[in-house]
Amino acid sequence: MSGERVAVELAEGVNGLEKIILREPRGSSAEVYLYGGHVTSWKNEHGEELLFVSSKSFFKPPKPIRGGIPLCFPQFSNLGPLDSHGFARNKFWSIDIDPPALPTNSSSKAYVDLILKPSEEDMKIWPHSYEFRLRVALGPGGDLMLTSRIRNTNSDGKPFTFTFAYHTYFSVSDISEVRVEGLETLDYLDNLKNRERFTEQGDAITFEGEVDKIYLSTPTKIAILDHEKKRTFVVRKDGLPDAVVWNPWDKKAKAMADFGDDEYKHMLCVEAAAIEKPVTLKPAANSILRESSRVAEDPLLWSLYVQVSWIFGWINEIRRAEDIVEQC
Repeated sequence: MSGERVAVELAEGVNGLEKIILREPRGSSAEVYLYGGHVTSWKNEHGEELLFVSSKSFFKPPKPIRGGIPLCFPQFSNLGPLDSHGFARNKFWSIDIDPPALPTNSSSKAYVDLILKPSEEDMKIWPHSYEFRLRVALGPGGDLMLTSRIRNTNSDGKPFTFTFAYHTYFSVSDISEVRVEGLETLDYLDNLKNRERFTEQGDAITFEGEVDKIYLSTPTKIAILDHEKKRTFVVRKDGLPDAVVWNPWDKKAKAMADFGDDEYKHMLCVEAAAIEKPVTLKPAANSILRESSRVAEDPLLWSLYVQVSWIFGWINEIRRAEDIVEQC
């Protein structure tokens, strides 16, 4: 039992808000606030913070926490009638003491299960009944794993549709020294140009100004390379075909009350998402949406890995095209 108490602890956070602290035996840790089901910290075994949270974040309901991993549900951004990014990040979640079994490859005890159900107030603005179960876990190697299980509990036999994102803010040394690999040649919607559709060019994504793009039909792995820290984040996702890349840059940073003027230099959002094709759930149906993040020690090795994966992806596309030609 003592091991379990070390692995999972309920504590008081900023402004008295409750949070759960997860600790993995090798030294990595994470913190999850019940407000928003919001991961606000992920540290490696050396105690280095891997997520960005603004020093000006309010931590005062009903305002959302700025940074960490906000949950965008049931609406991403302003793509619908609700407030931007929906309401899951603005609600108090409960600890799920009897969650359904969840297949896992990890024996780690450093995890917590949370649950969110709609209130009468919620039903007025989004008239659907649901269960949103969230597991936040630390793997033995310090991987941060989030699993969302969303179930339609409507009693009227009606389906519902939603968009979703893990709005992850990664901590970086200097945004001008960062690049993202794995999204090359893909189509994206540019939110700075009325969501006009373009095709990404170049060998990797680098940053010289504000970026707000929704990449479509993305691979299951995306790499974020921080040259100054010699650190690479590898994001893996399942059930989430899209990926959002966002940095507000200087002008927008100064316009946000809960964001420091120069903090844009030290963060980058790469978000596993389902946006272009919303998820539709029939009554009693479930959707399982997963994201895991890992820190790689050797940036050059991961760069090579991503490039090889990209090459093999193109080979497969060429083969499929040849098959279509032969069928014609």
